[in-house]
Formats: sequence, structure tokens, C-alpha cells
Amino acid sequence: MHLHILGICGTFMGGLAALAREAGHKVTGCDANVYPPMSTQLEALGIELIPGFGAEQLELKPDVFVIGNVVTRGERFPLMEAILDAGLPYVSGPQWLAEHVLQGRHVLAVAGTHGKTTTTSMLTWILEHAGLKPGFLVGGVPQNFGVSARLGEGTPFVIEADEYDTAFFDKRSKFVHYRPRTAVLNNLEHDHADIFPDLAAIETQFHHLVRTVPASGRLVVNAREEALQRVIARGCWSEVQRFGAKKEEAGMLRARGEPQAFDVLRGSLKVARVEWGLIGEHNQLNALAAIAAAEHVGVTPEQSAEALATFQNVRRRMELRGEVRGIKVYDDFAHHPTAMRTTINGLRRRIAPAERILAIFEPRSNTMKLGTMKAQLPWALEEADLAFCNQQGLAWDAKEALAPMGAQAVVGADVDALVAAVVKVAKPGDHLLCMSNGGFGGIHEKLLAGLAERG
Repeated sequence: MHLHILGICGTFMGGLAALAREAGHKVTGCDANVYPPMSTQLEALGIELIPGFGAEQLELKPDVFVIGNVVTRGERFPLMEAILDAGLPYVSGPQWLAEHVLQGRHVLAVAGTHGKTTTTSMLTWILEHAGLKPGFLVGGVPQNFGVSARLGEGTPFVIEADEYDTAFFDKRSKFVHYRPRTAVLNNLEHDHADIFPDLAAIETQFHHLVRTVPASGRLVVNAREEALQRVIARGCWSEVQRFGAKKEEAGMLRARGEPQAFDVLRGSLKVARVEWGLIGEHNQLNALAAIAAAEHVGVTPEQSAEALATFQNVRRRMELRGEVRGIKVYDDFAHHPTAMRTTINGLRRRIAPAERILAIFEPRSNTMKLGTMKAQLPWALEEADLAFCNQQGLAWDAKEALAPMGAQAVVGADVDALVAAVVKVAKPGDHLLCMSNGGFGGIHEKLLAGLAERG
């Protein structure tokens, strides 16, 4: 089968392309925005990437066009218009995946507003370490594997379960296609304001996911999240394993100790100990979720803890990109205010209190571009010593939103202005934390170059 994938450089569609290629299909694809790590992975697989969405791509004559959710109707996507006019076969990415990859597998789906990629990677590594040879599709590149997706040889298939919509012709959340036997509900906040008017609308989609889990399945649910408790209260037909409560509760998985080294408790009984290289309470909770999900396919908490000791995080999760004269530059995917706050807090807990954190971010997600959560930014950034925001592409005034931070916040007109401002004030011992869900205009390399030139 020849698949031509529209929007192939998205993390999900790029992973789907890798799976299709591994399964023996011919794969080509097109996209408008191409940047690592996905472009690098696709090129390494020998998948032809065509820039843009020109109608001339009909001449490839694939068996089916697989449509990413970046594609909409209208003049921006002439290829899609041509497909519709010609009456050619097309399908969404999640539907193709469900029909050609997930059928007959024990699907373990990881859902939540934050931590999906990291938790999916943890769970996959745990199953790999236990010898289960899982398949997986992760919205990033787990460093333990070096690729974002593979078919695997065993029955389990681990997938990052995104609540974003499926395609312009299918407005259900992606995850309703996956029909998991094990579903992780990691956390739930309002996000994707471009398609969800409020939190209640997202809770409805999460309950659609709950409805697809069989009675013999397991829901792994964060006990701290009131929104998830409301989702479960709507109706639940599967076993529920809760995790993360701060107080002892029978059957509950919880942690005791610092995020870098902690005991895993079931009720009052210690069942494992995790000692690893990750930081932050959010990653401690991610680990509990992964342990609970792995247990559903026969992996003991002790085995999971052993695997997590050698877990390497996904690229772009507190990834150190370089150091110049004692100034460290990090790359992180955080883009929602809560994720930004927990990322900064994790770094703060790891470094000495005297060392400065300079938080550098661009509000790039659709939710942030709309300004829906701009009022939360001072709260998200309060643990940083200085905050630098990219104004470029925003219809709202970042200076006004960050005014409560006073001189602690700096707004740049574009990436180059931001780099100049940071380079001017950075000093040895500083940690420059760049946060974006995009390429951020190559800011990491520009910062390192600017610091080197400054002398």
C-alpha cells in the first residue's frame, strides 16, 4: 500500500509514517513546517518529504491519503481540495492506525493535559525492560529508543493518547479511535482553547475514552485531579487504579520521598523504590502512573522501578543543549502555564538556591496564541529569577500580561531581540530554560553563539 501523509512532520503523523514504513508500506508525505527531531527521523527512514500542499501531488497516485489535523478546507490546502474534487480515498491518521496497527493488540493509552509524552516513554521502557517487546507511538523521541514509533514484537502497544481533534472531517478526540485495554488518565485542565470552549467539554471527551475501555480493562487515574473524578463519576465500567494521593488510602499507589529518590507505596506497604535522574514532582506522578499501567500487563512495581533507574527522558524535556562559560542552555517542550510552572519548579529543586533561572518562552500553542491563559503567566513564571517572552505572532500584549512581574519580566519583539536581551544579562552559573512546543526560531543555538561571542 502507498500512503501519502498530509502533515507528516507532526509528532503523531511522523510516528505513524515510521510505523507504516516498518510494516512494509510505501510512504511519502508533505508538510509546510519542517524541523527536528521529526524531520531528521523521517529522512533517516528514507521517507520522501515534499514541501507544501500543492495539488500536483495527486500525480503520486497513492492508494490512500492520510490526513493530519493540521489540514483544513480552503485555499491554504489545495491538495486537500483536489483530493475531494477527484473523489479519492482519504482517512484520518488515528483511524488508519486503529485499523492497520492497533487491531488485536493490548493497547495501553496515556492521556492527560500534561506529561503524556514522558509517561508514554516511561511505560514503554518499563515493558521493554521486562522483555515484553512492546510497540509504541510517542509524541517525541524517547532517548532509550532513538525513534518515536515502532511496531514491536509483543502484544502490548503503548500510545500517547491526545485529546486534540482527529481531523477536519472528524472532530472527535484522537484517543477515541484507540480502544485501549489500559488507559492512563494522568491529569486534566483546560487546554486547546481553539476547539474546546471550557474544561467541561474536554471532560466529555475523556468520558468518551472511558466508555471504550472494556470491563476487563484498567483505568489508571490521578487521585489529585478533581476533573478526573468528575469524569469517572459519569460512569465507569472498568477496574480503577488510583495513584498520587498525599494521604494513605487502601489500594492507592503513592510516593514517599523526593522526586529523585522515593518509595512507592500501596496503602502503607512499600512495594518498590525509584532512584533515577529525573526531577520534579510531576515526573514522580508520571512514574506512579506508568508503574500502575505496567502492572496491568504483569510487570511488578519492583521490575518497573528497576527499569526507571535507567530511563532516559524524551528529547526536549529539560534537555541540556550546551554550556558556555558556566551558563547552561536547556530546551523544554513546556507550553501550558501549569507545565511551565512545574518545569521551572523541578529545575529550582535540583539546583542550588543561589543559582539563577532565566525562563525564556514563546506562547506558541493555539491556546496561548488566543490569549486564553495569559493571566496565568505570572503564576507560571514566579519561581524564575527573570522571564523573557517572545511577542512575535501574538495578537495580545505580552507586556500587559506580564506587568504584575515588574522588572522580573522582559518582552522581545522577536527571537533575535530576545536573544540579545538574555545574552546581555546572563552570567556564569545561570540556567537558561527555553520553553516552546515549536522550534523557537533556533533560539538555543543563537543563545550559545551569542554567549560565546560576548566573551
